Amino acid sequence: MTRDADTETATLAGGCFWCTEAAFKELDGVVEVTSGYAGGHVEDPTYEAVCSGDTGHAEVVQVEYDADELDYEDVLKVFFTVHDPTQLNRQGPDVGTQYRSAVFYHDDEQKETVERFVSALEAEGAYDEGDVVTEIEPLEEFYEAEAYHQDYYEKNPNDQYCSIQAEPKVQKVREQFSKQVQ
Repeated sequence: MTRDADTETATLAGGCFWCTEAAFKELDGVVEVTSGYAGGHVEDPTYEAVCSGDTGHAEVVQVEYDADELDYEDVLKVFFTVHDPTQLNRQGPDVGTQYRSAVFYHDDEQKETVERFVSALEAEGAYDEGDVVTEIEPLEEFYEAEAYHQDYYEKNPNDQYCSIQAEPKVQKVREQFSKQVQ
């Protein structure tokens, strides 16, 4: 996909960024997915600092997508399918505020869209596990994660964590969004 496309960006926290990145890379219309950190109070955090839980950051992905092929609501559908937005400050085995569920909106339109989307999920009782605890907050700053975190699933297909945690998310995208898979 060329960079000349009309692209937009979504910043999402749904647990480990390796897993979320892998899931979004499956979709047609996704130009790039970058793992990083957002929502904290420390400038230029490192992975080790974020993992300590002391920086306030969440592991996030920035999804750059072609707005002619996907819209923000499509991105949200995938996001709310591949992670459990009812788990407070955790996803599966990963526990701490750095693994929280959050949407960091870029503008008022994204804010309104995600608020409406979450309200609809709650109204339809989409999750038997409980209420949606996804934080919705403005993106103040995005910090790109270290190079070894980028494309981690692709580079480490035999990693046990990826096999157990990321692979099911990738499969879910392939099955539930098959018309939008590359």
